[in-house]
Amino acid sequence: MTLQLVQAGDPVLRKVARPMSVDEIRSASTKHLIEQMRDTMRAAPGVGLAAPQIGESIQLAVMEDRIDYIKDISSEQLAERQRSPVDFHVIINPKISIVGETTVDFFEGCLSVAGFAAVVRRGARVRVEMFERASRTNHNNCAGLVRTYLAARDRSSERNALHRPNADAFIYYH
Repeated sequence: MTLQLVQAGDPVLRKVARPMSVDEIRSASTKHLIEQMRDTMRAAPGVGLAAPQIGESIQLAVMEDRIDYIKDISSEQLAERQRSPVDFHVIINPKISIVGETTVDFFEGCLSVAGFAAVVRRGARVRVEMFERASRTNHNNCAGLVRTYLAARDRSSERNALHRPNADAFIYYH
């Protein structure tokens, strides 16, 4: 079952989403919500979806870059975009920081800002601390599409591009 995507202008996109408790993370209702978010993201299609984009003001996001999405992109473009298939991930209560001072510009869009995209400058690498589905903490240093998606969820980014579990949609920054 897919969920309704919230569009720019909805107040939920301007609210700071609340962290989820461990009990919430482990609950059957959260597992069901994650499945619905995955189905909604795939149907859109998109590579990431945060809970505020479906009207839920919680720090929960899903991401995946399927082979189907990139199969027709040349190897040169894939390298330039630092893009490769990314398995399905669940991101809960992320704490994201930019690693180093190197920046990159990427063309980005947002499922909650239908029909609009922009070039956004971000840190070239990010470090994320988050809970995953098993409610265990995970630390990762990320680059490429994963970095782009996660950096878009960092309130301290110079320019916020996507919808974050804890901030605004990127249209409010352009």
